[in-house]
Formats: sequence, structure tokens, C-alpha cells
Amino acid sequence: MILAGWGRHPRVECRLLSARGESEVRAAVAREAQLIPRGNGRAYGDSALNPAATLSLLPSDRLIAFDAATGRLTCEAGTLLAEILEVFVPRGWFPPVTPGTKFVTVGGMIAADVHGKNHHGAGSFGDYVESLDLALADGRVVRCSAHENPELLEATRGGMGLTGAILRASFKMNPIETATMRQETLRAANLDAAMALFEESRAWTHSVAWIDCLSRGSALGRSIFFRGEHARLDELPADERASALALKPRTPHRVPLDFPSFVLNRWSVAAFNELFYRRSAPGTELIDYDKFFYPLDALLEWNRIYGRAGFVQYQCVLPKEASRVGLGAILERIHAAGEGPFLSVLKLFGRQRGLLSFPMEGYTLALDFHARPKVFALLDALDEIVADHGGRLYLAKDARLSGATMRRFYKGSDALERFAGLRARLDPARKFASLQSQRLEL
Repeated sequence: MILAGWGRHPRVECRLLSARGESEVRAAVAREAQLIPRGNGRAYGDSALNPAATLSLLPSDRLIAFDAATGRLTCEAGTLLAEILEVFVPRGWFPPVTPGTKFVTVGGMIAADVHGKNHHGAGSFGDYVESLDLALADGRVVRCSAHENPELLEATRGGMGLTGAILRASFKMNPIETATMRQETLRAANLDAAMALFEESRAWTHSVAWIDCLSRGSALGRSIFFRGEHARLDELPADERASALALKPRTPHRVPLDFPSFVLNRWSVAAFNELFYRRSAPGTELIDYDKFFYPLDALLEWNRIYGRAGFVQYQCVLPKEASRVGLGAILERIHAAGEGPFLSVLKLFGRQRGLLSFPMEGYTLALDFHARPKVFALLDALDEIVADHGGRLYLAKDARLSGATMRRFYKGSDALERFAGLRARLDPARKFASLQSQRLEL
């Protein structure tokens, strides 16, 4: 069947398999000459696509064990974050790190080593994985933890499924008193003001900024800045405390069709940016966790807004000392190209842990663009800026990076060599491979 990532680019005819439980996963790995595991298809590009065999782990979705004394959850790799939230938020538990959508699997969260709005203090999801069981290319199943195969654990988090098929994982959850967030909204007149707010908000658990990429001059990088905390029980109105952990009903809407390509253009995006900036009034409010963490999940199949050609998300990170100059250069280059991204998000990162894990201490900018030749030329130019400033791209969002540029991103680091060496030992025939891994020569 034709498969794609969330960006719907590229679309590839793949032989799609599925596996439920360890025995079926191991049988598929033994049978196939080449394959790549796939979760819910929320990576944006071709990291979970292999025409020879793409192995869906969605049927492997059991919740196996939970320790209420420690918050330790064990589940299969195909378990959706949405299900974990539905089961555990009413019980007073929340994942320590969450990406911007709940429609991802636990295996996918580990393979991409997802981050959230709290990376500056909490790190990425892999920091909370205590152990995982991995099906290797030679048929073995090995346990990976801080004490067993630690190097393989570090290569698997952020390794985009190339070390093996994750069967199950155990990770810590955090206790919460309510299903509500206390959110503060602020305006930043430009990029300098936005970055200052991030630094001033380090004591806050969560922070993120929407950024207007089409503003220029003294308003370059003007932003709406959000910071938040899980609300305590005593912060809720008295009449809501008895149902503090109850899930609030949310009726999602669905984009019914592919939008014509002309709908999102420089002028419509500029008008939206102006409206969003003016209507985002500063202040503090109590909002449901779903609205705070997963605003786009309220619009199912929102990727259809970009039309049949699809879109690419460009997410880069720049080291702290180069972030201001590098981000300014990126914004200026985007404006000069006349390509206004519809969605632009800025976050502050802390330190990196995984071998190929995306975050580094600095700032990350995520940008959504139509998938078209003019945009790809612009992204090539942005690659140069990112490489020149010591940054790199997020593989979970990538659909077009070159192997040569990838190596520039990791120049001065032995991460790529260590990753390749580990794969050579465990999977010399490259059984686990994706279109992305082949394109990037991983």
C-alpha cells in the first residue's frame, strides 16, 4: 500500500506487515531480509518507510504492569500515548515528557527520543526509560538498561528504529494533582525579547513560543510566549476539586479534504500571524492539559491543510552560544525567500543524552512548509546556516537531508562513527533499514 509520514511527503509504495506480541515480531524479523519498524506514522518524513517491508507494531499495544508506589509503567511498544493518558490521568499520573501530539506510540517516542516543552529542565523521553527489550537482527531479544547493554540503550533512543524492533519498555510517570494546567501568556516584541523570556522562565516547568517568521526589522521574531505548570488542587475553584482528575470531553474536528495549494500563501499566512498575535492576550488562565499540550490534536488530519503535495517540517537546534545569531540568520533568509511557514515554534533545550538524540543545549526552531521545489532550495540554504553555527536537524521531522550535510552536523563528534560501529556489530547485513537511513548513509 502507499505509505507516508505525517507530512505526506514522500509517498511510497510499501509492503506493510503487522505484528502483535514478541513471537510475531521475532518471526517477521527472522523472515524478512530487510525491514523497518513503524509506530503510528507520526514521524514526518521517510524514517519509518521501507518498500521491502514496513512492520507496524500498532497491534502490540498491551499495558503490562504499573507500580503505583514508584510510577513505573511497563507496556508494549505499540501502545499509544493517548491510551496511557486516558488510563492514568484519572489516576493522578502523567508522562514525564510528551511531544506535541498524543497520537504516537511508546516505541516511536523512544526511537525519536521525543522532547516536549520541558526539555530545558526535564530532558527528553529517553531519560525516563528504565529498560527496554529489543529484538535484534540475529533473532535475539536483549534487555537494555543502565546496567545491561547501556550503549545499545543510548543508540536506540533517537536511533530511528535502526538498532532493532522495540518490544516493550518500562518508564517512570510523574504524579499530578489535577488534569488542569496553569498557563501564562506573554507577548515578546522580537526575538531578543522571546529569548529573554525563556531565560527568565527557567524555573517554570514548561515553556514554548509561537514565532512570527514574516516579521522584520525591530519586530524580527516577534512571538507569543506560553509557560505553564500542572495546577495544584488548591488552585482550582472549590466546586471543581472533587473532579480534579476527570477527563474533560473534547470533540475533535476533522479536515474533510485536501486544501488547494493556493490557500496557504505568503499573504494568508501573514494575515493569520497578525490576527494570532493581536488576539493572544497576555494573562494567566487554567486550561485542560489536552489543550495545553496537544492543541493540534483537536483538528484531526490537519496535515491535509497543505494539500495533496504534503509538507515538510524543518526542525533545527543551535547551540546556546550561537542561537541568537543563527536564528536571526534563519528568519532573515526565510523572509528573503518569500516562504512564510504556517506553523513556527521555538523552544529552549537542555543537555543531550542519547547517541544520535536530537537535542543539545540551545534553542530549537520548528517550521512547517509546503513540499515544493522552491521550498527545498530554501531548506538547503537553511542547512548551511545550521551547519555553520554548529547545529543539526531532527531526524523524526526530516524528509530531504543529504548524507553529506548530516556528517557536517556531527563534525567534531564521534556519534555517527559509534552508531555505525554498533550497527556493524549487531546488524552487519543492515536488516533494519529505512529510506531515510539509506539516504543519509547511516
